[in-house]
Amino acid sequence: MTTSACYYAHSRNTVGDKHRVKDHLQGVARLAAQFAAASGYADEARLAGLLHDLGKYGDRFQKRLEGEDQGLDHWSMGACMALRQYRSVAAALAIQGHHIGLQILGRDDLIAIHPHKLSEHHPLGLELSEADETVLQARLAADGLTPAAPAMPLMADTLRSGFDTMLDIRLLFSALVDADFMDTEAHFQGGLDGKRYRPAGATLPAQTALDSVLRHIEKLQANTQADSRVADVRSQLHADCLKASAQPPGLFTLTAPTGSGKTLAMLAFALAHAARHGLRRVILVVPYLSIIEQTARIYRELLGDALVLEHHSMAGLGAENRATDDEDDADGHSRERNRRLLSENWDAPIIITTSVQMLESLFSNRPSACRKLHRLPGSVILFDEVQTIPVGLAIPTLASLSHLAARHGSSMVLATATQPAFEHLHEQVRTHVPTGWQPRPIVTQPERLFSSLRRVKRIWGDPDQPLAWSELAEQLADARQVLCIVNLKRHAETLWQTLADDDCFHLSTNLCAAHRQTLLTEVRRRLRADEPVRLIATQCVEAGVDVDFPLVLRAFGPLEAIIQAEGRCNREGRRKTLGDMRIFLPEDATYPPGGYEQATELTKILLRRHGEDGMALDDPAFIAAYYRELYDMAKPDNARKTRTISQAVRAGSFPEVARAYRLIENDSINVVVPYQAAMDAFEEISQLAEKSGLTAELMRKARPLTVALFRPKPEDPVWDGLLEVQSFKKGRRSRQESWYIAARPEHYHPQLGYRPPAALNVWIG
Repeated sequence: MTTSACYYAHSRNTVGDKHRVKDHLQGVARLAAQFAAASGYADEARLAGLLHDLGKYGDRFQKRLEGEDQGLDHWSMGACMALRQYRSVAAALAIQGHHIGLQILGRDDLIAIHPHKLSEHHPLGLELSEADETVLQARLAADGLTPAAPAMPLMADTLRSGFDTMLDIRLLFSALVDADFMDTEAHFQGGLDGKRYRPAGATLPAQTALDSVLRHIEKLQANTQADSRVADVRSQLHADCLKASAQPPGLFTLTAPTGSGKTLAMLAFALAHAARHGLRRVILVVPYLSIIEQTARIYRELLGDALVLEHHSMAGLGAENRATDDEDDADGHSRERNRRLLSENWDAPIIITTSVQMLESLFSNRPSACRKLHRLPGSVILFDEVQTIPVGLAIPTLASLSHLAARHGSSMVLATATQPAFEHLHEQVRTHVPTGWQPRPIVTQPERLFSSLRRVKRIWGDPDQPLAWSELAEQLADARQVLCIVNLKRHAETLWQTLADDDCFHLSTNLCAAHRQTLLTEVRRRLRADEPVRLIATQCVEAGVDVDFPLVLRAFGPLEAIIQAEGRCNREGRRKTLGDMRIFLPEDATYPPGGYEQATELTKILLRRHGEDGMALDDPAFIAAYYRELYDMAKPDNARKTRTISQAVRAGSFPEVARAYRLIENDSINVVVPYQAAMDAFEEISQLAEKSGLTAELMRKARPLTVALFRPKPEDPVWDGLLEVQSFKKGRRSRQESWYIAARPEHYHPQLGYRPPAALNVWIG
């Protein structure tokens, strides 16, 4: 093939002329440079874009497009050229990983990116589409695409792996991956006039959005039925947030009591901060889907659908599990194209996502998980209920967030009523990134808010004397309106069955979202009407659920969980007397996995040490001391996860880091359940699954009727009651192993929710 020939990038003629390699490389290089500009890596991203599919100039790849060859690697020669001719380690890793995921930042592994070594032993058993670098370079030059060397490559001086360098490489990788996805999509969406790119997302109208939020806050303040003390605290918090927004971008904490209007206050901070400093988007990170449902509704009502994007496990197809991201199949469509089109690249001004989606992506090596990361620089990132970050992951998490703020101009806000003493970990974090962890408080005197907002009196039970379920049920039966929070689903079920009261309700994540919403609507109605209502719940009720009980009972748990429970007691401060908060030890002293039991034991230790009067839960200094002692007990720098991640980082292994950094250890499945009040919708979803398989439409319809479970073991009887929702590919059914439909209506209890046969001891709260 001569240097004047036309080299094709795809096998299907959809635009009148086949997609030339030159067109694709130019398009990807342009987009990648644009996406990487906020990080300062535009030159290196342009280089990666021009070289990422260099092997498509090879004769064997051209034959593959005609169906005459297969099993080819068309990307490694571009990585080889980036490394050997341009000394760009980051571009080489990004190119190598844009189909197979980021690999290893190590000298021996980089040396292995060589045509001779790859020809002798390819790690995936593939063959190079062209092993002669000079041939590919000549064809690239004949198309006028000779790349320029980046002026400031990411790793110009030393080959060093750390949390900071790995994050920088992921950001470059993100720009390349998203550019590749976008340009390929534009080709297949194109027509006779060429590629057709999807319209760019809206830009953040920070000042206009801020004005809308402030008007809404003023309206709420004017019409509030809350006690004047509560209203004053909310007003003070909003004022503190607006004042702090003028500070330069960086690390912030927002410490405020539950019920103080934190959700709107931190949004006002983010918009005012973005308007003041020209930041380009706001990202809200929350730990639970139940909070997303509530918060997204508020944000959309205030700012409109066009500005707000939700991205979480119910909005996509879950984690990748393929070894490679092959581009073409026989009909020219990507084997992963449906997944890519369903995956979001966060091209929106306001993102609402989960802690799992955000934080695990920061440590991922997979293309679709990392695709959105280039949107993070120059953003305001709000972490709500930040106390839920596991102690064992605190140091890696803080190190990466600190670098993202210091190097890439983002602002991080860690918000909660129980602010972890992360600054206690400054020196440990500084061993990984030079900036360590030294945030600025948005509320400089949070103790004022807490002292003004004391709404409950606490009665601490004996930490060594268990209370039988029957005795607890008697206490609940004697109360007219009461909320009881326990630590496990089976505890909630046992207590509900023991009470057997017509005015008793059960709440856990065994209930689908539609069921939870219906139940909470009825609970709130009864509270307002002063009718009897007894709610038995797991800790899921503590995650931003707006209910206001005069009496709350809480099983001994971590101190932060008890404080969150208090936020459901006399929440509006309208009662003439303080609400009652009682802490008890259940007869079954079993706890969720992780550090939950250790934190609960520390709560008991503090009670024995200080006595009931000394448990100053309204004092942020007391909470900080609790966290410092918890860190001293748990030793986050020596935690198993931290050690494993740190070792993988030192080795430069992106795959090992991704495997080690998991907020939730167990894989989960989504089960669409036959909730009795929505059987028409359930039947529609079942029919859609049978007809079309797993689609974006099905997931949207199924979300209100979905329950998440940790993946059962293969021999578990739960599988007998599940039908897998299959995927359709080229007209054939195939397995996807993440979405299922509960086949038997009797497995969904009208009060207890999903109860599969021989029910699993599932921990998702």
